[in-house]
Amino acid sequence: METKRASTHEAHLTTEMITSVAGRPVDVSVVIPCLNEANSIGICVEKALKAFKEAELRGEVVVADNGSTDGSVEIAQKLGARVIPVEQRGYGSALKAGIRAARGAFIIMGDADDSYDFAEVPRFVAELRKGSDVVMGNRFAGEIKPGAMPWHHKYIGNPGLTALLNLFFHSGIGDSHCGMRGFTREVFERMDVRSNGMEFASEFVIKAAQLGAKTSEIPITLWKDKRGRPPHLRSFRDGWRHLRFMLLYAPNWLFLLPGGLLMAAGLFLTCWLLPGPRNIYRSVVLDLHTMIFGVIFTLMGAQILAIGSFAKVFSYAERFDRHAVSLRRLLKRVTFELGLLLGGALFLAGLLGCAYVTWQWAASGFGPLQQVRAVLFWSMWLFLGMQIIFSSFFLSMLGISRGTYIGDYDLAPRDSRTSDK
Repeated sequence: METKRASTHEAHLTTEMITSVAGRPVDVSVVIPCLNEANSIGICVEKALKAFKEAELRGEVVVADNGSTDGSVEIAQKLGARVIPVEQRGYGSALKAGIRAARGAFIIMGDADDSYDFAEVPRFVAELRKGSDVVMGNRFAGEIKPGAMPWHHKYIGNPGLTALLNLFFHSGIGDSHCGMRGFTREVFERMDVRSNGMEFASEFVIKAAQLGAKTSEIPITLWKDKRGRPPHLRSFRDGWRHLRFMLLYAPNWLFLLPGGLLMAAGLFLTCWLLPGPRNIYRSVVLDLHTMIFGVIFTLMGAQILAIGSFAKVFSYAERFDRHAVSLRRLLKRVTFELGLLLGGALFLAGLLGCAYVTWQWAASGFGPLQQVRAVLFWSMWLFLGMQIIFSSFFLSMLGISRGTYIGDYDLAPRDSRTSDK
């Protein structure tokens, strides 16, 4: 292996790793996932090889085959591509295997149906050599040929999912699901992408944003595919999988925001209706039944917030979120003991309030219970205290088992002297 370093006019430019493939050096690998693409795989391979030659790039084409039975493998090999068989099915599985087998420091991925023009490869490489870690193609900034993309993908699916991804993760990408993108091997290894299906596209962008990777976009053209068969993509199924994946990676939006709003609304209703009924508009009166819903909203919101806390700690521990500085700071201050004290105080307050109401009821000879509002109010704090106590125990268990930050369990890497003992 020999190494050359790109121009140093920018301090952060990527080091270009050059490896030898069959006696010749390689600086860029084109990775193409493939499953029964005999109509188009040959066109893709030829375009990539021609682009290498015209741009004087030392490149290779790696076809990650996911079990083709239509001669795709033979066509790719005959034209000079290196074929990597991938047993585990899935778009992400094929790409991960192909990227692992690739030998260039710069990697360009694209689909095998000729919807992306591999003559664009030199443009991606040029951006990577300027210092970008990730270069995304942008079909909307470029051109989408007639018939290349269904209308609901063009106007609803892709813009909607891209907008949500940018809202949740601040990626700043204009076309987050473009299938043609380039990146350095170094940044991909740091991403630790785990998805095996179509979610690979979303996870890739999310991980790049979380790592703070320098990302750029270039306008490209999307052409009508030449697959000659129904697409592997299923619009609603795969669209839901992308949305589900983004929500799972965004516990703030999935748990903490709705849980906090629900709990705040519940507390407001409960405390507002504690003195008595409220007339809000002419004959519209909010009374005891609304207060019951207020208690339910409070407890439900607290439960969602607790689950969100578990999800945040799990996400950090499993390296889904690598820069959770605010989470680490919070969990260092909100210790297990603090959770027990808060939960215990609320539980005790609720218990004493309920006991006082019971004493008054007993003093009246256990007749009709007139203090239903007080029962609801104090019971809410009793149940809320119990939730906080048991949630604190579980958060502490996550901290011990997952090696993250929970109060006193500040598991920063131990120094070598400690680990040698």
